[in-house]
Amino acid sequence: MKLSLFMSLLILTLSLSSAPKDKLPDILKEELKRNYDVMSKEKSAPYYMSYRVNDIKTYSIEASFGQIIKSGWKQDRKLCATVRVGSNKLDNSHPIKGENYGWFDWDQGVDLPIENIAEGVKQVLWKETEKQYRKSADMYAKVIANMAIKVEDEDKSEDFSVEKPVVYNEDPIKEKNLEIDTKLWEEKLKKYSALFLLNKDVIKGTAYFAFSIERKYFVSSDGSNITENRVSCRIMVNGETQADDGMDLPLYNSYFGFYPSNLPADDVIISDTQKLSETLTKLRTAPVVDSFSGPALLSGASAGVFFHEIFGHRIEGQSMKDESDAQTFKKKVGEKVLNENLTIIFDPSINKYDRFYMNGSYKFDEQGQQGKKLTIVENGILKDFLMSRTPISGFANSNGHGRAQSGMQAVSRQSNMFVNSRKPLSNDELRSALIAEATNQGKDFGYLFVSTVGGFTFTGRYVPNAFNVTPVEVYKIYVDGRPDELVRGVDLIGTPLSIFSNIEAAGNDYDIFTGSCGAASGSVPVTTVCPTLFVKQIETQRKDKNQTKLPILPRP
Repeated sequence: MKLSLFMSLLILTLSLSSAPKDKLPDILKEELKRNYDVMSKEKSAPYYMSYRVNDIKTYSIEASFGQIIKSGWKQDRKLCATVRVGSNKLDNSHPIKGENYGWFDWDQGVDLPIENIAEGVKQVLWKETEKQYRKSADMYAKVIANMAIKVEDEDKSEDFSVEKPVVYNEDPIKEKNLEIDTKLWEEKLKKYSALFLLNKDVIKGTAYFAFSIERKYFVSSDGSNITENRVSCRIMVNGETQADDGMDLPLYNSYFGFYPSNLPADDVIISDTQKLSETLTKLRTAPVVDSFSGPALLSGASAGVFFHEIFGHRIEGQSMKDESDAQTFKKKVGEKVLNENLTIIFDPSINKYDRFYMNGSYKFDEQGQQGKKLTIVENGILKDFLMSRTPISGFANSNGHGRAQSGMQAVSRQSNMFVNSRKPLSNDELRSALIAEATNQGKDFGYLFVSTVGGFTFTGRYVPNAFNVTPVEVYKIYVDGRPDELVRGVDLIGTPLSIFSNIEAAGNDYDIFTGSCGAASGSVPVTTVCPTLFVKQIETQRKDKNQTKLPILPRP
């Protein structure tokens, strides 16, 4: 039976109108208004409230030595409720002198029902809002008492910036368009991790795949209402061996994109994994080096970790509000802090740079502010800081860098960092500069740091303001022309201002550090694009090592 054109259009209209609407933004707005109106009658009334929800669905696969360990979907929906008591000039977030609140004291948020049934969602919103209000009111009272007995604040800026409300809404992702062939990816990971079976020196050999679909919600009492989508995809291939003296020797390759189609082809990953496995075998018998002070080259990937850990955390503005922070750069705006040829830019709006997909990209931060492009350092001169909605002297507003892990309260954090040089050198020129500097210092060699697994830095006044970066593939470059020598047991250490003053030049090649940064507001995705660096003076110490003997039984 044929339908008339009118009936066909009617059925199409009805089917479109019956498409499910995302009800969660309306539920969040209604409950926020109800709770805010009721609490406004309290003696210590909130002046600002917000709800942030991260709904994340992740398909993950893990394989070890050619076999699947796990494979499946997981969905988490986390709520972070913010209740500010007092006024934007002085509120419960104000630092309390004499007390240090580490990241481990921060709330992890609460689970929200994954179905948008108003009754169930509102019960969680109500209970968590009550909890956060009582916590904030109690903290505000402590702030007032603390200010009465402690010295006057050095930084007299307000505690919360006044910003224009943002309304932005993206339609829900059509997940059917993002379906992945799970069997295909299981076979890929089995193939990657099986390569480690060919090397008896490898004691751990895994491959990991994750594809995440995230929908972010944000509503606030000052009128912001945002829904934003994000998809991301990555592969990690990890290998580890152990030297006869007990030293653990891990290496990894990481690949990031927004969709599976952004990831490298099989032959690239297979070739990279084979090289990684070969390097692990060489590391087992590589000589252990002693502490060292002298020149070094940091490859783009290692330099990316270096800048992220040592520089990036020191230009996160919110931490400078607290007088227990070392505030390394707070009063150095307009001064030279790096080599005059270096410029550092942060830009969360960039999704792709050259061949690199940018993990630290987003439209809006976790406080509902648009992520802005910032020139932090221009030709060596400090210009700006990464700002959340917590002002500091001279910087009254957010620039969209209030970031947090799902469920956690936002603070100033990094996004996409770009390190550029206006006078880049070629690799040969950098190598020649290293050899010349080592010769001038009376050294037999300088170091080349090829890959790095991470690091940490201290930015508080209560401990030495130092850093430790962990290189895993390191070579000696000899001044007499001997072949480069792979070594192990190196930790790159030092203090920030000293090592920054020794950055002499940068290369014309670029590589990337892509990962998750853990700090005061949990783990957030970041990226650093950086050239090779030539540093005149670095310091290393011997790496800590495992004291456990090698397995008695040979690997099967």
